[in-house]
Amino acid sequence: MTDLSRRTVLATAAAATLAATLPARAATLEVSIKGMKFDPADLTISVGDSVTFTNLDGAPHTATADDGSFDTGRLKKGQSATVTFSTAGALPYHCEVHKAMKALITVA
Repeated sequence: MTDLSRRTVLATAAAATLAATLPARAATLEVSIKGMKFDPADLTISVGDSVTFTNLDGAPHTATADDGSFDTGRLKKGQSATVTFSTAGALPYHCEVHKAMKALITVA
Protein backbone atom coordinates (compact mmCIF):
# COMPACT_ATOMS: atom_id res chain seq x y z
CA MET A 1 0.00 0.00 0.00
CA THR A 2 1.44 3.40 -0.91
CA ASP A 3 1.71 6.30 1.51
CA LEU A 4 -1.04 8.15 -0.40
CA SER A 5 -3.53 5.27 -0.24
CA ARG A 6 -2.63 4.62 3.42
CA ARG A 7 -3.34 8.29 4.23
CA THR A 8 -6.61 8.13 2.29
CA VAL A 9 -7.75 5.08 4.26
CA LEU A 10 -6.79 6.70 7.57
CA ALA A 11 -8.48 9.99 6.67
CA THR A 12 -11.66 8.18 5.63
CA ALA A 13 -11.70 6.17 8.88
CA ALA A 14 -11.13 9.33 10.95
CA ALA A 15 -13.95 11.16 9.15
CA ALA A 16 -16.35 8.24 9.69
CA THR A 17 -15.48 8.11 13.40
CA LEU A 18 -15.99 11.84 13.79
CA ALA A 19 -19.34 11.72 11.96
CA ALA A 20 -20.53 8.92 14.23
CA THR A 21 -19.75 10.93 17.38
CA LEU A 22 -21.35 14.21 16.31
CA PRO A 23 -24.95 14.75 17.37
CA ALA A 24 -27.52 14.67 14.59
CA ARG A 25 -29.00 18.00 13.62
CA ALA A 26 -32.55 18.55 14.74
CA ALA A 27 -35.09 19.22 12.01
CA THR A 28 -38.21 21.35 11.94
CA LEU A 29 -41.09 19.73 10.10
CA GLU A 30 -44.40 21.28 9.06
CA VAL A 31 -47.99 20.24 9.71
CA SER A 32 -50.68 22.24 7.94
CA ILE A 33 -54.17 22.47 9.34
CA LYS A 34 -56.53 22.77 6.40
CA GLY A 35 -59.84 21.33 5.29
CA MET A 36 -60.54 20.36 8.91
CA LYS A 37 -57.54 17.95 8.83
CA PHE A 38 -53.93 17.79 9.92
CA ASP A 39 -51.62 17.35 6.92
CA PRO A 40 -49.77 15.04 7.16
CA ALA A 41 -51.99 13.06 9.51
CA ASP A 42 -49.17 10.65 10.41
CA LEU A 43 -45.68 12.02 10.91
CA THR A 44 -42.51 10.27 12.10
CA ILE A 45 -39.75 12.46 13.53
CA SER A 46 -36.57 12.05 15.58
CA VAL A 47 -36.02 12.96 19.22
CA GLY A 48 -35.05 16.64 19.30
CA ASP A 49 -37.00 17.56 16.16
CA SER A 50 -39.63 20.28 16.15
CA VAL A 51 -42.98 20.47 14.41
CA THR A 52 -44.54 23.75 13.32
CA PHE A 53 -48.33 23.64 13.14
CA THR A 54 -49.88 26.28 10.84
CA ASN A 55 -53.61 26.91 10.64
CA LEU A 56 -54.72 27.55 7.05
CA ASP A 57 -58.46 27.22 7.82
CA GLY A 58 -60.86 30.05 8.61
CA ALA A 59 -61.85 28.37 11.89
CA PRO A 60 -59.59 28.29 14.96
CA HIS A 61 -57.82 24.99 15.73
CA THR A 62 -55.44 23.49 18.27
CA ALA A 63 -52.95 20.65 18.10
CA THR A 64 -53.34 19.05 21.51
CA ALA A 65 -51.68 15.79 22.60
CA ASP A 66 -54.15 13.23 23.91
CA ASP A 67 -51.85 12.74 26.93
CA GLY A 68 -51.52 16.51 27.50
CA SER A 69 -47.79 16.59 26.71
CA PHE A 70 -48.21 19.45 24.22
CA ASP A 71 -50.83 21.98 23.21
CA THR A 72 -50.44 24.77 20.66
CA GLY A 73 -53.33 26.74 22.09
CA ARG A 74 -55.94 28.14 19.72
CA LEU A 75 -54.47 29.11 16.38
CA LYS A 76 -56.40 31.53 14.20
CA LYS A 77 -56.05 31.51 10.41
CA GLY A 78 -52.44 32.16 9.47
CA GLN A 79 -51.07 31.57 12.98
CA SER A 80 -48.40 28.98 13.77
CA ALA A 81 -46.95 27.31 16.84
CA THR A 82 -43.83 25.18 17.12
CA VAL A 83 -43.41 22.22 19.47
CA THR A 84 -40.08 20.45 20.15
CA PHE A 85 -40.18 16.74 20.99
CA SER A 86 -37.56 15.43 23.43
CA THR A 87 -38.95 11.98 24.27
CA ALA A 88 -39.51 8.98 22.00
CA GLY A 89 -42.99 7.53 21.67
CA ALA A 90 -46.28 7.62 19.82
CA LEU A 91 -48.24 10.82 20.42
CA PRO A 92 -51.81 10.85 19.16
CA TYR A 93 -53.21 14.37 19.07
CA HIS A 94 -56.41 16.19 18.19
CA CYS A 95 -58.04 19.59 17.84
CA GLU A 96 -59.73 20.73 21.06
CA VAL A 97 -62.23 22.79 19.03
CA HIS A 98 -63.08 20.01 16.56
CA LYS A 99 -62.63 16.69 18.41
CA ALA A 100 -63.03 14.63 15.21
CA MET A 101 -59.73 16.05 13.89
CA LYS A 102 -57.08 13.50 14.88
CA ALA A 103 -53.50 12.72 13.89
CA LEU A 104 -50.34 10.99 15.13
CA ILE A 105 -46.73 12.00 15.65
CA THR A 106 -44.26 9.17 16.22
CA VAL A 107 -41.00 10.28 17.82
CA ALA A 108 -38.27 7.71 17.13
